[in-house]
Amino acid sequence: MSLSGNLKTVAFPDILQLLATGKKSGILECRTTARQKEVAFRDGNIIFASSLNSQEDMLGQLLLRRGKISKADLERAITLHKQTGRQIGTTLIDMGLFDKEEIGECLKLQIEETVYNLFSWRDGDFFFHEGKEPKNAPFLIELSTMNVIMEGTRRIDEWLEIQKVLPPDDVILRLSANPKVPVEEIKISMDEFRMLALINGERTVPDLINMSTMGEFVTCRALYRLILSKLIEVAGHRDGEVSIEQEDEEEAVMRIIFDLFSHSFFQVRAVVSDVVGEHNSRFPSFSAQYRQGILNFFPGVDPNSDLMPSFDKFLAAVRSLPAATRYYQVLSSLERMLSEQLVYVYQLLGEGSFRESVGSVKKEIAAPLATRREMVKRFGIEESFYNSLKAADKTVKLVRG
Repeated sequence: MSLSGNLKTVAFPDILQLLATGKKSGILECRTTARQKEVAFRDGNIIFASSLNSQEDMLGQLLLRRGKISKADLERAITLHKQTGRQIGTTLIDMGLFDKEEIGECLKLQIEETVYNLFSWRDGDFFFHEGKEPKNAPFLIELSTMNVIMEGTRRIDEWLEIQKVLPPDDVILRLSANPKVPVEEIKISMDEFRMLALINGERTVPDLINMSTMGEFVTCRALYRLILSKLIEVAGHRDGEVSIEQEDEEEAVMRIIFDLFSHSFFQVRAVVSDVVGEHNSRFPSFSAQYRQGILNFFPGVDPNSDLMPSFDKFLAAVRSLPAATRYYQVLSSLERMLSEQLVYVYQLLGEGSFRESVGSVKKEIAAPLATRREMVKRFGIEESFYNSLKAADKTVKLVRG
């Protein structure tokens, strides 16, 4: 079986589903200029995964992040591993730090984390080497590929909810002085308990992620649940001065851009859902590539619903960009995202749905563009927005011929 391409055009979950339904055996290689990962399959199920040039999800680092091994013991294990050539998992067993069953469970977790990381890749080349066996695998752990697809997609969707609630990166969290929850109703998980131990009224979300041994996703999920339970609260912002005159105008411009594109992405998503149904994962899988940086604040949900991310957090993320280029970076990124999503609608559903999406977007943006007309004109917001529609239309015409 010859399977290769780029993750820009073929979503990672679609690749997994193809290999699972075809009951394929071999190794899927995904790589960019900086990263390379391999996922091994046997009869369509995942049996191993590894990062070839990254420390981020290697077994030893995973054990260290989750507090299952000390740094000194890990360094000693790595030294023995290099001296003997035996796998790190086998070395840890030889040292008496773990038994085989514990390493097997940790290896399963490592494989899952490696694969879930690939769900967030927005581009990168992929190649499937049919019949190839994984090398240097101490144990082979069989995972249901279909279950991995469902969990990976669920994590992406859960991130939307988490990002909506977590405060901006410059906001300090503290324990609630008077939790508005009866003591008998307080139920927290071990992950949440670990986060409570780290919150001291001086740390921000990035600080807590760096200190946590649980990884970014699990840490943020625990913070999200603690905030919803009203067990932790905002303590204030870290000191920092911003020009009031600049802040007022910049905030107004970014509010217009935020509303404009939020309405647009919702209309595109709504058209696709009407045709293929809300539970079809193809469009959500495609749009997941944009869930990073400032683009993470445009999930395509109803702008009038409770699911919309916070504008204040979006504004804080924008202000973390260099002042001289932030306006260009925001608009150019959003223009590209909208144009590419419209082109994908054409590729997925045809010209009729594409035209319907463009028409729905044009109708929906009337209100945001009518806000502060003088400012919209002065900053060229309307012109920039229509450039994305023109770019999508031009691409569709080229593809159609």
